[in-house]
This record gives sequence, C-alpha cells and structure tokens, in this order.
Amino acid sequence: MKTATRDAHKKTVTEQSVVAAPPVAADRSLLIVDDDSVFATRLAQALTTRGFAVRSVTSLSAGLEMMHLAPPQFAVFDLRLADGNGIDLVEALRRLRPDARVIILTGYGNIATAVSAAKFGAKDFLAKPADADQVVAALMAAGTAFPPPPDTVAAPREVRLEHIQNVLQRCNNNLSAAARQLGMHRRTLQRIVRGQEARSQSTNS
Repeated sequence: MKTATRDAHKKTVTEQSVVAAPPVAADRSLLIVDDDSVFATRLAQALTTRGFAVRSVTSLSAGLEMMHLAPPQFAVFDLRLADGNGIDLVEALRRLRPDARVIILTGYGNIATAVSAAKFGAKDFLAKPADADQVVAALMAAGTAFPPPPDTVAAPREVRLEHIQNVLQRCNNNLSAAARQLGMHRRTLQRIVRGQEARSQSTNS
C-alpha cells in the first residue's frame, strides 16, 4: 500500500515537473555592425548579459558575411559605416530573414535619413549614444510601427551621397583616400562630386 502511494506521488511530481518546465528558449541571435569598435564591444557585452547570443563586427563587408552564414533574429546596425551604409545591411537581412528585427543607430542627428533607413525594413531607429536598455526595449517592443516620419524623407540615393560626403570630410577631401575607403575608382568618385557641385550651383543660381 505504501509502495503504491509512493509510486503515485512520484507520478504526480513527474507530471507537475513536465507541466512546469520552461518553454524552449526563443532565438536570441543578434548581430551588431558598428565601426566604433569600443562602442560595439561594450554594447555586445551588455546585450550578452541580457541573454542575447551576440556577434559583433565593425564593417559592412564583415556584417554581410556574418548574416549569410547565419541570419540573426535581431540586429543593430550603424547607419554610417566606413565601407558602406547600414541601409544595405537592412535590405540584405530582410531578404535572408524577413522576420528579423532590426534597429538602426545614427550618431548624426539626421532623423529624416534614419527614418528612411527604417523604411527599408528596420523596426526603429535610435540616436547615439544609445544604451543597452534602450536597444533591448526597441528590439523587443510589440508591434511594427515606426516613429511618425518627417514631412520630407531622404531617398536612398541621398543617403548614399551623404555617406560619400562624410567619408570625404574624414579624408580631408582627399579623393584618392576617400575612394579607397568607399571601394570605388577615384574617377567615379570625382564624377559624383562634380555632379553634386553642379546640382548645388544650379539650385543656388
């Protein structure tokens, strides 16, 4: 009788354990792409302690390679990178994994450009410096609505031109150095710059 009681008790405990077992953890893979290595490292460490499986790289090319090897569920991309634009990463990840949740980071205060990037598939944008709690809150927020867009939203071409101008400024307007960073021929960059100057003069005349 006692044996039967003990067996029944074990069965009850086992059934309760099965019912109470936590569900399988959701995919928490996360990719950070930011050419500020110090910021990227700190953010990666902070997000790792919050339960994400983080990979962090500092260039567009490395980011593309990482996401093709294993498209992440979550991503944090800097809008402007030394070798390209975060928009390209958003578009690539959306093709590889449509359900990915992407946050765009921008340290340039250009909200119109940031919203334009979000329109390509990012869930939201945050202005730098953003801390880990802000990033997690944005990544895990319910719904998919973006912040209200401004009246004028920058086109992808304008975003890329802004990136070119930023690289030129960092290179002190040295066309050869900027062309190397941008991965384009010097003459191609020269034509782009001249085209921008011509349009600017036409607008001001």
